[in-house]
Amino acid sequence: MNEVISLKCPNCNSGVDSSMSECPACDKPIIFRHMSQTAAMPMPLVNKYLGSYRSLESQNPNNKTINTAIGICFLKLKMYDKALAAFEKSMPDNFDNAEPFYLAAVALLQGKKAFLAPRLAIDKMEEYLNAASMIEMRPVFYYFMAYIKKDYFDRKFLNTTPSYQELMEQAVGYGLTTSDIEEFHLLINQPL
Repeated sequence: MNEVISLKCPNCNSGVDSSMSECPACDKPIIFRHMSQTAAMPMPLVNKYLGSYRSLESQNPNNKTINTAIGICFLKLKMYDKALAAFEKSMPDNFDNAEPFYLAAVALLQGKKAFLAPRLAIDKMEEYLNAASMIEMRPVFYYFMAYIKKDYFDRKFLNTTPSYQELMEQAVGYGLTTSDIEEFHLLINQPL
């Protein structure tokens, strides 16, 4: 478990700590734990959060929560290589949080279709998604794997198991919603 760190709210500079989810003074998130926390946030504010997290990182270089938050900021800013590095830094011994594994796979897409990704990146995405699904059963993880199978393997006429259809059935079986699909495509910067 990560230690509790005293810090200033990245938004309003009130005194808070890393165990708090929202600042009591401004009701903004303190440390991003999920990409959805940045959904409606303007880029200048994301940059402000990133600066705050980077100064925390210099004092706590191996803090999983801070490194994940840095990765989320870089991913929101479409700085994919830096996001990937931050997520990978948060992964060692992080067996209770699927988010960095999932978002690292997103970062490997670089905002492009899976079809355009190199095979090594596809293999790494699958590795990260398998790790994420072992930590937590989210339907979007299986949908992401199905997306890779359809857009990369099927379009290149490569046989693979499980198939796109089998992974879609798993995603639906775990409760995949239309909202999950829409959020995923917004996250990867690709239309449905």
